[in-house]
Amino acid sequence: MNRPYIICHMVTSIDGKVTGDFLFRPECEEATEIYYRINRETESSGFICGRVTMEGSFTGGWYPDLTKYRPIIHDTGVKMDHIVDDLSGFYAIAFDTNGKLGWKSNRIIDPDGDPGYDGAQIIEVLSEDVDERYLGYLEDMEIPYIFAGEKTIDVEAALFKLKNIIGCDSLLLEGGSIINGAFERAAVIDELSLVVTPVIADKDSKPLFMNADTSDFELTKCEKENNTLIMNYKRK
Repeated sequence: MNRPYIICHMVTSIDGKVTGDFLFRPECEEATEIYYRINRETESSGFICGRVTMEGSFTGGWYPDLTKYRPIIHDTGVKMDHIVDDLSGFYAIAFDTNGKLGWKSNRIIDPDGDPGYDGAQIIEVLSEDVDERYLGYLEDMEIPYIFAGEKTIDVEAALFKLKNIIGCDSLLLEGGSIINGAFERAAVIDELSLVVTPVIADKDSKPLFMNADTSDFELTKCEKENNTLIMNYKRK
């Protein structure tokens, strides 16, 4: 396989929602702890999230003053990937189409020191529709970046580079509805790892996949821990 093995790992409500106020209810605490435990125990090259999830979990909406950074313009007129020399082998991969995430470090600093996240080397996946000063900022921060598409991110092209340039063999997809849907439409989700909390979400909560295509999976594991279900599916 000329791309990483992708496991979509998520906490869901009974009705298949993955983001919303329901996640902050006491009834979801057990499922959340199980989710983080599985994240720590699963062998992978790192995790993938979209811009919104990365912003909510790690950057808090901060953004650099781009006037302080030199634009990166290549002689060929084609935007070139930027890879640092000391790749760690454990990555936080941000699908950040237009370069809107502000990082204060080139590695994830998890406030709880969770080994499933803390210290992961950040990699930005961008479209070519990005401010060239943002590239200067990333290079000053020693954050690697790769391009995968002109206006939007081509998921398959991104995964090809993550496998063949970065060396990722398997990755956890832990994004929201939009990025999960994009991966499912590209038919690159090999496995689903779902931790189901005993809550039905409200109408404003977002589904596991946004605008997904019909796909067939088979159940490979179903376990119960108190009030939480843990299920694994693999693509047929």
